[in-house]
Amino acid sequence: MIEELLPGTVVAVETFGSDGSEEAALYPEEAALVAQAVAKRRGEFAAVRVCARSAMEKLGVAPQAILPGERGAPAWPEGVVGSMTHCDGYAAAALARAGDLASLGIDAEPHGPLPDGVLEAVALPAERVRLARLAAGRPQVHWDRLLFSAKESVYKAWFPLTRKWLDFSEADIELTEDPDAPGQGRLRAELLVPGPLVSGRRLRYFEGRWTIATGLATTAVTIPHT
Repeated sequence: MIEELLPGTVVAVETFGSDGSEEAALYPEEAALVAQAVAKRRGEFAAVRVCARSAMEKLGVAPQAILPGERGAPAWPEGVVGSMTHCDGYAAAALARAGDLASLGIDAEPHGPLPDGVLEAVALPAERVRLARLAAGRPQVHWDRLLFSAKESVYKAWFPLTRKWLDFSEADIELTEDPDAPGQGRLRAELLVPGPLVSGRRLRYFEGRWTIATGLATTAVTIPHT
């Protein structure tokens, strides 16, 4: 599912459900980080790392421990860019060679409405206006949850390039649906703060794709070098 949102230079691995066996695949230094966590947290932490190491192997990179770095961002092997996501019953990782992509971000969320008050906290007034218009035409899509996922993917692509926080209010995201493929579409994020420098140019926009499938709202953002 996540792979269809990404260019061919990206290797994506995903898993649905967990039987708890993934914990045995954790490296000692990873296991130590979640030793005191509840079983659900340990399972999600392990499942997404199993996906990431499988992606490393497919990319031709020796599997290794994936430890959280600054602001919790995963520390990838030298020469690799990537992103991970997990939610109830789902985990995914997407990796690429740094020579092929400058950065990427993926996110998956349960396809349901956001809790009360969350949309007001994360969405700009202009975004809320667009969401209302989208919901009037396609009420079966939880556009608020999709926007939240898009904001997460934008941040995950932003942070490795800047090492700075990006507030929800600092990116104005527009979602569009593919008229020939309902439940799929594109996203465009206008950065409202100075964007990162990539290949000598300062980016003003991030672009990506989204899909609704198997009960999940999934988004992906990729940052090419040119």
